[in-house]
Amino acid sequence: MKKSILMLAIASVFAFTSCKENAADKVNEENVAAAADRDADAGKFPVMTFAETEFDFGEIAQGTNVEHVFKFENTGEAPLVIVDAKSSCGCTVPEYTKDPVAPGETGEMLVKFNGSGKNQVSKTVTITANTQAGKETIKIKAFVQPKDGAAGAPVQTQ
Repeated sequence: MKKSILMLAIASVFAFTSCKENAADKVNEENVAAAADRDADAGKFPVMTFAETEFDFGEIAQGTNVEHVFKFENTGEAPLVIVDAKSSCGCTVPEYTKDPVAPGETGEMLVKFNGSGKNQVSKTVTITANTQAGKETIKIKAFVQPKDGAAGAPVQTQ
């Protein structure tokens, strides 16, 4: 038993002393430079700057299809990538630039509204992108006039 413990102790000492290579000597300088560049760029984000964040269609007839183009610029330091855009309801459909928008370049977000609802209507489009906040919002609104004979619509009499 004593011999086996002694042999185990000798083997352990031998194993620990034979692996004395300096890990710092194995570091590749190119990898260090690439990591430094990556870390420096990690703090750079795109910034989605809209010319306008809200648009009012004014008064529209119920069921009238309308659309508006929101223009934006990437005023940040990294390419802007829009991952998704969703509206607050199915009556509003956003279409957006799928390609990355380089810093200083512009893009467009088309928002289509089918004129559903009645009276004052307000819809929000939430944009998921690689900005620092991760989410941006734009809004549309309209006063939807109900069709004649619809509930809440004024009835014409002669």
